[in-house]
Amino acid sequence: MSQPQYALSLFFHITATTLWIGGLLVTLILVWPSLRRTLSSQPALYRLLSTIRSRFYPISNLSLAVLIVTGLFQMTADPNYRGFLDFDNTWSKVMLLKHIAIASMAIAGLMLQYGVAPALERASLLLEHNKGDLKTWSRLHRREVTLTWANALLGLAVLAFSAWATSL
Repeated sequence: MSQPQYALSLFFHITATTLWIGGLLVTLILVWPSLRRTLSSQPALYRLLSTIRSRFYPISNLSLAVLIVTGLFQMTADPNYRGFLDFDNTWSKVMLLKHIAIASMAIAGLMLQYGVAPALERASLLLEHNKGDLKTWSRLHRREVTLTWANALLGLAVLAFSAWATSL
C-alpha cells in the first residue's frame, strides 16, 4: 500500500473510531443523564431518545464497516503481520485481543439494535399514548444503558489494544 493510500486509510479509520466510540461516550456521559434530569418521564423524553437512537445506529453501522475494511488494509500492511491465524509475536496476540473486543462490540450492538431497541420503541409508543408501563420501559432502558456501557468500555479496550500494538 502506498503512503497516500495508507494515510487515507488511517484518516477514515480514525474518523470512524471517533464517531463510533465518541458517540457512545457522549451519549452515556452527557446526553442520557441530561435528558433524564430535564425531561424526567415526559413523553418528549421517549420521542427524543428514539430519535437519537435512530440517528446513531446508521452512523455506528457505517463506522463498523469502515473500521473493518480500513483495519484489514492496515493490518496486512503492518510489518508485524505474518499471516492469517499466525500468533507467534506479541503484536499478533494483541491484535487478536483487539479483534475479540471488536467482535464483542458488534454482538452487543446487534443485541441493542435488533433486541432491546425495538422493544424499547414499542414501550415508548405505549407510554406516549398513556397505555404503557413505566417499569417495562425503565427495565428496557437500563438494559440499553448496560449494553451501551459495555460497548463503550470495549471500545476503550480496542483503543488501548491499538495503542499497545502500535507501540510494538
